[in-house]
Amino acid sequence: MSGLAPDGLPKGNRVWADGCYDMVHFGHANQLRQAKQFGQKLIVGVHNDEEIRLHKGPPVFNEQERYRMVAGIKWVDEVVENAPYATTVETLDKYDCDFCVHGDDITLTADGKDTYQEVKDHQRYRECKRTCGVSTTDLVGRMLLLTKNHHTQDEHIEQHVERARSLSTDNVAMSPWTRVSRFIPTTTTILEFAEGRPPKPTDKVVYVTGSFDLFHIGHLAFLEKAKEFGDYLIVGILSDQTVNQYKGSNHPIMSIHERVLSVLAYKPVNEVVFGAPYEITSDILDQFNVQAVINGFRDNNSSVVNSSLASIDPFAEAKRRGIYHEVDSGSDMTTDLIIDRIIHHRLEYETRNKKKEKKEADVAKAMNLI
Repeated sequence: MSGLAPDGLPKGNRVWADGCYDMVHFGHANQLRQAKQFGQKLIVGVHNDEEIRLHKGPPVFNEQERYRMVAGIKWVDEVVENAPYATTVETLDKYDCDFCVHGDDITLTADGKDTYQEVKDHQRYRECKRTCGVSTTDLVGRMLLLTKNHHTQDEHIEQHVERARSLSTDNVAMSPWTRVSRFIPTTTTILEFAEGRPPKPTDKVVYVTGSFDLFHIGHLAFLEKAKEFGDYLIVGILSDQTVNQYKGSNHPIMSIHERVLSVLAYKPVNEVVFGAPYEITSDILDQFNVQAVINGFRDNNSSVVNSSLASIDPFAEAKRRGIYHEVDSGSDMTTDLIIDRIIHHRLEYETRNKKKEKKEADVAKAMNLI
């Protein structure tokens, strides 16, 4: 154990981070990336479904999905399942962790208490920066925007859009931690997530492409399967315009910068291509010396709403070269299924978001932050 952590204090050996990690996004990954800088090994506790329902409301993903997603993030060394919602000294000692690292926002129990108060009192707590512009609450709000036009009369659409955007009907209840803000991408952020290693001359390069919107367990399982075909995995991320062309409606939910960071956070991925072409051309294959192109056979063009794109086989050149392969991810999860879950439980999630916002706002007021 040597060196200093980002806060200027000595690094630990084993450090602890925990959370719900529901709808794991690049904000979660960035917090875990920063936490890893505080020690040699990062141990991540993930709360079970029952704990989340009690303290926060219904999770979008079940505990098994969330455990797997966190384990796939490249800065995570170990995952502890069924971690308690309130972090205790006993938990840190049980897993031989020197201290806990959390973002500079606040997490509250069902009765409004700081979940990290005990470890703070025992000087076993360290802090990193929260990623502004994204949260699970924010993403749920974005998905609820997709459903408003289908559930309200025209004259009330703008009212409901504003409610989904602010995630609260109470203008006073504006939490400084949960309120929606725009994510501002920078080259620094991309570099912090990127591996920064070009393929070795001996590496077999594998290429996949897609939207990877609301990165989920199906995406991770597919990328893990794809990586088995070679040594260096390049992921082509389709542009926002292309995704909107073939998905329609208000897709994608996440911008290309958000989707790129989400993909880069996972262990199988070595490199990404921004705004990759829908059709995998000879230019792409030659430039990166691609030796295998992988597609999931559960992923087909049935969701393509644009007739001009539906007539294109994006894998034609790879098939011609004999480097096209199909794999079964083993997962039926899709971005559309996630959105369906949100729509089906729309009122539950709206209520959850409002309660969370109000609870945080009450604490922020007491702290004179608003």
